[in-house]
Amino acid sequence: MKIVVFGPTGMVGQGAVREALLDPAVDTVVTVARSQMAVTDPKQQHVLHTDFGDLSPIADQLADADACFYCMGLTSAGRTEAEYTPVTHDYALEAARAVGGTYVYVSGEGADADSKTMWSRVKGRTENELLALDRRVFVVRPGFIQPRHGITSRTRIYRYVYSWTGWLIPVLRRVAPKFVTSTEDLGRAMVALAKGAEPAAKILRSDEINRLAR
Repeated sequence: MKIVVFGPTGMVGQGAVREALLDPAVDTVVTVARSQMAVTDPKQQHVLHTDFGDLSPIADQLADADACFYCMGLTSAGRTEAEYTPVTHDYALEAARAVGGTYVYVSGEGADADSKTMWSRVKGRTENELLALDRRVFVVRPGFIQPRHGITSRTRIYRYVYSWTGWLIPVLRRVAPKFVTSTEDLGRAMVALAKGAEPAAKILRSDEINRLAR
């Protein structure tokens, strides 16, 4: 199998790449990002690209993919809808047009196209447009994500949150399983979808993500 990962340097992307590289069914993992990243596994091919609104220059590297994981994201804090939309919506649709196979979009708990909250509305609209495509598309909506295996968020405020609330994760898993997952389980679930798993719904919350990862 060949899997293409957009946003491999972020926390979710790191988890997706790790689990894809570990899976014996995956032969090639193509990572696409604006910045360089360390490549230590012979199965990984890293592609530097800056204009995610036009992926035609790297079409050859994206060809014949069995799956595409769209893990690109950014915090909405301090950003207008016009600033938030390209990465969250426009580039996600461009990736869906450019890469074949199963498409997995990383959204977030609370996404809703009718929401008055900007980030929720943009993500919800993106979900709806992707799910309307004539192809195999899934949306994962993680809530609180526990970083594992040395993975860290690139966003400073998220790093502080994870460092101060890590002790709460076992409690949250018991009392609110629909809202808690980990980079490991999220990555495994995405790989399972790429390998043909057919969950009951096209939109997976954290508890469904965790079940699929087992």
